Amino acid sequence: MVVKVTAYWEGGYRCRIPVRGHELLVDEPPEYGGADTGPMPTELFLSSLAACFTMAVYHAARKRGIELSDLATSVTGDYEGLCFSKIHVEVHSNSPREVLEPLLERAVDYCYVSNTLLRTPALEYAITDEPVTQEPAPGRA
Repeated sequence: MVVKVTAYWEGGYRCRIPVRGHELLVDEPPEYGGADTGPMPTELFLSSLAACFTMAVYHAARKRGIELSDLATSVTGDYEGLCFSKIHVEVHSNSPREVLEPLLERAVDYCYVSNTLLRTPALEYAITDEPVTQEPAPGRA
């Protein structure tokens, strides 16, 4: 399966990213030259990991018939230069530790985002001659 998203530059540091009928806005805060109309790309990066890992823990629980009353995942990234040198993933729940620990172990196997980070994919960069054709924003068609 191939997944493709396109970010459309809207001026300054703002980008709009249509995804399956949804829309993400990305920007920088004013202290970095943006207008703060959305999260920074690095915040979305950490958010992707937090969301995917939360879903992976839920998936592991569901497969084992375990009901969770609550669940949250916090992700903290430590910058070193122009990248994160360390990323810490922390699962929060009122469920007992004995219930959560095996779920956490399985979630590591199920989480696409953390597995991608663990197996560093090849990155390829290219310039295309295709013209920019903007996908209309929801409600602006």
